[in-house]
Amino acid sequence: MIRHVMGATSGAVLALLAMLPGQPASAVSAATPQAKAPVAYVVNTPLSGGNGSLTPINTATNTVGTPIPVGKQPEAIVITPDGQTAYVANIASNTVTPVSTATNKPGKAIKSPGGPTEIAITPNGKTAYVGNYNAGTVTPITTATNTAGKAIKVGPSPDSMAITPDGKTLYVVSNAGTVTPINTATNTAGKAIPVGFEPNDLVITPDSGTVYVANFGSETVTPISTATNTAGTPIKVGGHAYTLAVTPNGSTVYVVNSGEGTKSQPGDVVPIATVTNKPGKAISIPGYLQAIIITPDGKTAYVANNTAAGTTAAVTPISTATNTPGKAIPVPNAPLVLAITPNGQELYALNVLLSGQQNHGTVTPINIATNTAGKPIKVGVDPMTMAITP
Repeated sequence: MIRHVMGATSGAVLALLAMLPGQPASAVSAATPQAKAPVAYVVNTPLSGGNGSLTPINTATNTVGTPIPVGKQPEAIVITPDGQTAYVANIASNTVTPVSTATNKPGKAIKSPGGPTEIAITPNGKTAYVGNYNAGTVTPITTATNTAGKAIKVGPSPDSMAITPDGKTLYVVSNAGTVTPINTATNTAGKAIPVGFEPNDLVITPDSGTVYVANFGSETVTPISTATNTAGTPIKVGGHAYTLAVTPNGSTVYVVNSGEGTKSQPGDVVPIATVTNKPGKAISIPGYLQAIIITPDGKTAYVANNTAAGTTAAVTPISTATNTPGKAIPVPNAPLVLAITPNGQELYALNVLLSGQQNHGTVTPINIATNTAGKPIKVGVDPMTMAITP
């Protein structure tokens, strides 16, 4: 089974972990009062067990706050659209921890039996959906009261999931090679949609019209029409489709083929034109590729390339206008997750040490205007993922 790290999203991360003050986010005037800067929350998941934590990072100063305790083995985080609450899914506790971003204090844990590993929230912020990997269910949580509703049965081992921008449907990837649509108005599951072998990630176009699913084992991407919930012809991408990102205008989906970072299995990124669902020329990037993210203005995609076969751990920018990679930006250790501030000025790369020991990870701030890295920020033990407040 292959679990998506991005996102999101996220057990493959643990396997990878087992083997395997800087530049300001934006100028802050001392003379003019400023709104509260966005906060990056890093999820720390100690491999030795025990409770995890969140490390808050002030993106204006790139300084860390006091660690926030959450549950055992936290694997995913989502922040409400109003930025007031972070929800953390704790697989070993069978709980979800709500954290107030105003006080950085955790609230009462919300039970979500069955190994919660993924979490998504509706655009109106009213409902958080938690994917329970061991139970094959999704738990809806009403954010106004932090109460869990009746679990919704989906396919076995639900992995990545996403909600359409119009908020009407949640799509859940199953390890069985299907995607299950859930009507968010009624919290009822529709008929599972067959996709490829080992589906690992999905994205939805900004117009809510199409879901794209990365099939790692099939080396394809499956488009799904949200109007009919039917799968289209699989798109061959010539590699292990690991994760996806879509441009803000919806014109292009970028597919990361993770490869192995070797000459025989190089990693690359394949652009797919959403109008035709035709793949373009693969963009070669050295290393074992992991995450991808696109700037809010849609001009640049950034790809995390882990150390492999003598390559250097780095983040590589790709111009979406020409689909050409720029100069790689070196970062310490292996970048697993990428996040961008809402103003599009700063990129944060979450880096982990490649060893079987517990290690403090780091987060590298990267100035998007200059593509230069700042001083790495030390966070908690064995970081897993992160999210930034709106």
